[in-house]
Formats: sequence, C-alpha cells, structure tokens
Amino acid sequence: MPDRTTVSIAPPAVYSSLASRRTALLTVLGAGTLAFPAARALATTGPRADAGVWPRPAAVPGGVARLSLGPAAARPAARTEAGLALLVLGDPIEWTALVGIPLAANAGDARILVDSAGGAAPRAFTYSVTPKRYAEQRLKVAPGQVDLSPEDEARFDRERAHNATVITAFTELSPQAVLRMQVPTPGRRSGSFGLRRVFNGQSRNPHSGMDIAAATGTPVVAPLPGRVIDVGDYFFNGGTVWLDHGGALLSMYCHLSRVDVKVGDVLRTGERFCAVGATGRVTGPHLHWSVMLNRAMVDPALFIDA
Repeated sequence: MPDRTTVSIAPPAVYSSLASRRTALLTVLGAGTLAFPAARALATTGPRADAGVWPRPAAVPGGVARLSLGPAAARPAARTEAGLALLVLGDPIEWTALVGIPLAANAGDARILVDSAGGAAPRAFTYSVTPKRYAEQRLKVAPGQVDLSPEDEARFDRERAHNATVITAFTELSPQAVLRMQVPTPGRRSGSFGLRRVFNGQSRNPHSGMDIAAATGTPVVAPLPGRVIDVGDYFFNGGTVWLDHGGALLSMYCHLSRVDVKVGDVLRTGERFCAVGATGRVTGPHLHWSVMLNRAMVDPALFIDA
C-alpha cells in the first residue's frame, strides 16, 4: 500500500460557497504531496451535475471519454497506449483527461497512461468503449471521384502524406480552457458524423465530420481561438483550412470557395476566415467541419449546444 498523506479538511458547511471550498483545498494541496486514488471514467449517459462541461462525454467510437485523474499539485501528463499526448484540463482539485476515440475503435476496455512522480511506473486507467451503429448514406458523384486515375491516385497519396504531418500539431492549451464551440456557419445539418458512406454503390470510410448545407460564399467563423496550421486545395476536400486549438485539439474546414487566412494566422472565436463552397468531391455547396482530438476524428456535435 503506497504511503498516503493525511489531510484534515473542514466539512463543507464551514464554507460559504463552492469557490471558497476550492480555495481552501488548493491551499491544502500546496502544503505537500498527496497520494491519489485511481482515476475513474466520468459518466457517459444521463445528465451530469455540471451539465455545462465541454465536450459532452460519449465513450463510443468517434466520441470523447472523460477520465477523472483526481487531485495533483501540477497538471499530469497523460497519453494513449500508442504514446499520443492527451488533453488534460482542470486544476489541482481535479484533473480530467479527454480521450478522442477513433471511429474504428472496437467496443470493450481501453486504457490511458499517466506519468507518476519520481520516475515511478506510469499509472494505467481503464475506460469502456460501448458500440454505436451509425446510419448509412448513399451518394452519386462523378465516376472519376470514386475510381481514381493513376494521376489522381498519386495526387491523393501525396496529399494524404502531407496531412499526416499536419495532424501531428501539439501546442499547449490553458488547463482552464472552455471547449464549448461556436457553430462555424449557419445552415441545415445535411450530413452527420459517422455516416457510413457509399459512393456510386461502393463503400468508403465513414463520414468524419459534420456537413452544414449553406450557399456558396456563406461566411465561416472560428469555433474557438486557434492558429492556422494548413491551407490547401485537395482532391477530395477541395479548399481546406486546418486550425490548431491547442492540446491536440484540431479542426478542419473543407469544400471552401474562398480562404482569407494563411498559415500562422491566429484567430479569435467568431472571427471570419473562409467561405462555404462546392470544391472537391461534393454533391452541392456545404461546409464539411471535422474535429480531431489526439489524432482521432470525433463528433463535432459533442462540442456544441444540442
């Protein structure tokens, strides 16, 4: 049994507010090093006591698991078993790891690793991924956008290799960051995340974003503060912009008719930076909006108001 520091904390009735209780706890935590209980996965169904937390938890393929890591004087370093750094938010009272779950993930137990102090072995925390069946969508597009020519196949391979480097971006994010996103453009949701796509009768990868139907030229705004990390014109995605919001949280905007930013530009929430279009593989003008967390495409709907 590891040594545990015993801390005496006055009962909640002594404090006049939640804020004062947190202040007292922070003062106690600053006085010494604590041993912490194992982390627990936060509930993924039903309303939470703090329903304003973002993103909403959904431990399913394409969802986000929220794991409480308990208290610690400094923000813990957490990672996937594959070594990908995870976003950890909170404060010394309670830290929470956010885990993006790939659409291809199998149902069952998964785990993350959290570094321990003093060079001890990392702690492993387990959570359960529950299955989810997404709907199917059948689309008709130009034959050359399904059965690619050798030239188009080579272009796609180059673009895929380039994007594999773009998604490695990791910059620090404030542990108190609020991840409630603004919808980037008004319009009807014309294609939901996770749809199993069938183009001209041929199955392809599930839909990795949210489609919002809007007229060409409709402004697109940043859903959170972010830095532009890629701008390009791609075979399938057409005009495209990637934003880095910090902590391995990225977002992508595709089929754009106009791009008004360059790599390195920094955007505020709600700042206009591009416009809806119909470029790339599309059946009509719309915005394709993807959100990526620890290199897993996750459902943007978890970050916005229902």
